[in-house]
Amino acid sequence: MDSCLFCKIVAKEIPSHKVYEDSHNFAFLDIKPHTKGHTVIIPKIHAVRIFDQNDNQSQNLILTVKRVMELLDKKLNPDGFNVGWNHNTAAGQVVPHLHIHIMPRYINDGGGSMHSIIKNPGPHIDEVAKLLK
Repeated sequence: MDSCLFCKIVAKEIPSHKVYEDSHNFAFLDIKPHTKGHTVIIPKIHAVRIFDQNDNQSQNLILTVKRVMELLDKKLNPDGFNVGWNHNTAAGQVVPHLHIHIMPRYINDGGGSMHSIIKNPGPHIDEVAKLLK
């Protein structure tokens, strides 16, 4: 995709601070970090959502997340991590290219857990459970 920001980063048309690269994925420091070491991992092949990848591509992506976390852990020595992605615009996805955020966490950094993202449980759990059967 010629106009995709992240595809341009992979193609080295836009500079980035590379953290890790293999034949499938590319990791770089987020240009607007929310924490020291905030890293973004993207597949080199354009995909907007995780559903746009085959199982092997998704497995490679998760293995890259693990490798980058290990690197960040060794070099930055954080107290923990939050890891995730915004899937579609309703969830906050701004760049239409699948990307996973790794946010190293530090004691007293002011951040929250995944449970602090949204507080709207919707229908009772039993109703939701029936929909998933």
